[in-house]
Parts: sequence; C-alpha cells; structure tokens
Amino acid sequence: MASPETRLVQYRAAERLLQARDPRGAVKLLDPLIAEHPEHTAARLLRARAFFLAAQLRPAELEFRVVVEREPDNAYAHHALGRTLQRAGRATEARRHLRLAAALDPQPEFRRAAGFDTEDD
Repeated sequence: MASPETRLVQYRAAERLLQARDPRGAVKLLDPLIAEHPEHTAARLLRARAFFLAAQLRPAELEFRVVVEREPDNAYAHHALGRTLQRAGRATEARRHLRLAAALDPQPEFRRAAGFDTEDD
C-alpha cells in the first residue's frame, strides 16, 4: 500500500501529464491509485478527463457517471459527461447533463453547451 505522500505525488504527476496532453500516461498513474482507493472521487474525475482526451469515450463515460452519482451537484462532471455523450453521438442523453451543468453553474461555457441564450447575461 502506497503512503499518502506517494499517492499525492502520483495524483499531481497525473495532473501534469494531462496538462502536457499525455492522457495515457495520466491513466497509468491513476489506475493503481484508484484500485487502492476506489472512493477517491477527484482521482476518478481526473481519470475520466484523461480517458476523454484519449478518445476512450466508454471508460470516460463510466468514470464521469461515478462522479455524478457521488457528487450530483458537480457542474463540471455533468458538463464533461454531456460532452462525452455528445462525442459518442448520443445527443439526447447529453442534453440532460449539459442543462444540469448550466443550471448548477451558469458560466458562459456551460450555458452555450446547453443551448441557453447567453446574450441576456
């Protein structure tokens, strides 16, 4: 079992890999962390983002769904799940999550993705 410090280093390194556009490298670092601590929602969200960037839509969808289930008020997770579903050609399913994201956090990007008029803002 890795120490808390080692897990934090792995998580931060995975963040840096994702920022450097190396999603597969990020997933490799996150897999053992999540296997050891499946309740670590932040790591699951980061892994979902990595899967999305690697165009692994089904694993991304599954991870985003775990996050949304655990944190139903997480606007970013709803937005990202909606984008994942859109990219997978499932626009009807995506719309619900995109609208929820915009309702939870009315930032312009979320409102545009949901198809809400932002000119009144």
